[in-house]
Amino acid sequence: MSSQRKAMQGLKKPVHAIVAALGIGLFALGSMTVLADCDIASGPRTAALVELYTSQGCSSCPPADRQLGELTQLLDRDAEVVPIALHVDYWDELGWQDRYAQPVFDERQRRLVTANGQNTVYTPQFFVAGREVRSWPAQLAAKVRDINALPAAASLRVRAQAPHDDTLSLRIDASGASDNAPTTLYLALAESGLTQTIAAGENGGRTLAHDHVVRSWSGPFAVTREGLHLQRALPLAADWKRDRLEVVVFVQDSRNGQVLQALRARQCAAS
Repeated sequence: MSSQRKAMQGLKKPVHAIVAALGIGLFALGSMTVLADCDIASGPRTAALVELYTSQGCSSCPPADRQLGELTQLLDRDAEVVPIALHVDYWDELGWQDRYAQPVFDERQRRLVTANGQNTVYTPQFFVAGREVRSWPAQLAAKVRDINALPAAASLRVRAQAPHDDTLSLRIDASGASDNAPTTLYLALAESGLTQTIAAGENGGRTLAHDHVVRSWSGPFAVTREGLHLQRALPLAADWKRDRLEVVVFVQDSRNGQVLQALRARQCAAS
């Protein structure tokens, strides 16, 4: 069966300027390790949001999943990239239910496809900064480089507190909206290092590996000319790997889906 189915201006801190360690590294190897808080901001360049629409029920998706997991190894050393995997659920009716799939990802994929002037959704499908990349094995690195060459049209800042009672507290600041380009912000929590043996469907009998899988999704939140100051408390499920979580935020032009800036706050060692 074919895998294709119709269906603020720049802050002074650069991306790598981490004030302290991001507090999402709890319960490593079953023991509690409390890390310090984190304060991280976007820089003068545009970071490339790489979205992969995928499914455990799609036989041609595992190579794309691997590409996303190994993306940083394929890029320039100074590349700024924010990879996320969004699992769609329209494959679930074909014999295997993807535990990571969410209907909201189907909706986002359809909107991006429409914004790109297309009418077909399929998996695997890559978007970089809101624009489809069809020849992804050959073109992803070049597309990321092109986005990184653009000056940032928006700015982001994330401050996180160490989890308390399985809740991650976040403060997010965004700016860059104008009257001519209504801007919205999205917030995601992604997890890496996931594996699952598939019992049925096109991938039946295979053990699949997944990275940057979006587990929690919030938005859109409107960014006005005065900016956006958002406080959120994200619940952390008991089975999530605390040491493999990362916070992802991005802002986009609400009219055409073009991503103006993206930022991810990864776990890092306490200094």
